[in-house]
Amino acid sequence: MLIREKYLTKIRDFYNETSLIKIIYGLRRSGKSVILTQIMDEIKQDGVNEEQIIYINFESLDYSFIKNAKDLNDYIKSLVKTKNKYYVFLDEIQKVEEFEKGINSLRITDQFSIFITGSNSKMTFLELSTDLSGRYVSFRVLPLSFKEVVEFTNTKKEDYKKLLLDIFQWGSLPQRFSFNNESAKLNYISDVYDSILLKDVVERLNIKDVTSFNKILQYVLETEGKEFSANNVLNYLKTEHHEIANDTLYNYLEALCSTFIMNKVYRYDIHGKSVLKTLNKYYASDLGVKKIKTNNKELNYSNSLENIVYNDLLAKGYEVYIGKTKKGEVDFVATKNKDLKYIQVCYTLSSEETREREFGAYDAINDAYSKYVISLDEEDYSKNGIKHINIFEFLMNDEF
Repeated sequence: MLIREKYLTKIRDFYNETSLIKIIYGLRRSGKSVILTQIMDEIKQDGVNEEQIIYINFESLDYSFIKNAKDLNDYIKSLVKTKNKYYVFLDEIQKVEEFEKGINSLRITDQFSIFITGSNSKMTFLELSTDLSGRYVSFRVLPLSFKEVVEFTNTKKEDYKKLLLDIFQWGSLPQRFSFNNESAKLNYISDVYDSILLKDVVERLNIKDVTSFNKILQYVLETEGKEFSANNVLNYLKTEHHEIANDTLYNYLEALCSTFIMNKVYRYDIHGKSVLKTLNKYYASDLGVKKIKTNNKELNYSNSLENIVYNDLLAKGYEVYIGKTKKGEVDFVATKNKDLKYIQVCYTLSSEETREREFGAYDAINDAYSKYVISLDEEDYSKNGIKHINIFEFLMNDEF
């Protein structure tokens, strides 16, 4: 089993904290349950008895009787036999109605260290009720990073490019690496997204027009990395005989993001030092979704590389924006604490024209923040204070 140390490192300081709920959220099948298991293993290694650990997976019918906050509160308390601290792990808790009230009822007893997971934005500060306001810490789990895949698959350095192209095509959900043939991988990825569609989009978000929803997802994936235009999407849907209202479109786009299928990336005005709410872009949380939701037979290597870099920046703890300059764009503006970095991504810099374009994107930026160009090239093209980095140097290093 791959130990997902970068997440455990962030959560470890809160293992014994009873006043704060630990929320672990992200795309379905991205590894949240495995992280819960690894936390439980570490707690037991620290001397906690098995009897002090309560684990409930709400995907299991064994717990279908827990329907609301009171059921949850009563059942957990019925398992308490001593005055010792108990460690409570609640997997896919969003299935329980008003679960926040039940969790808060447990929290105030000061006897429970509570960990919860979920696969939609109910698990984020955007939607949690006031019952848990200011009483939790949250951790987003992403599909495996390139470095994690290397460790998981024991890939040698000489095979990094082959592995990268494989991720471009099939994504990096952990379990998909258990399958060797294309048919099995395709079936697995399809099942994951069918599960998201049924359990999160249809059941929870009450979206009934699944055909239009899928058409919108297809359009967003096929135009990934380009400025988003609502009019273009609506016109595209008309050609597909699926006319919808403008408000409905934005509800569906929000559903794509709230289930973590896609990430919406806002633009950052580099000269005005402000975040802009228009002409944003979308990137997939896992590239495998393109395999089943688009008609493109050929991979767009540049877009895929851009997506990989975006996801890796998130995994490294950065907030990421699209950079707007007076003359154009910079692919990414990445911020963490007081640090800010500008990043251009290009599959290859082999031609002089390409190098001029990628490095020239910084001509309109006069500040002293670090500027990078990331590509597959092994030759170092750094110039004029702009650092060129090979993609594998970037992906294999935890710090950037």
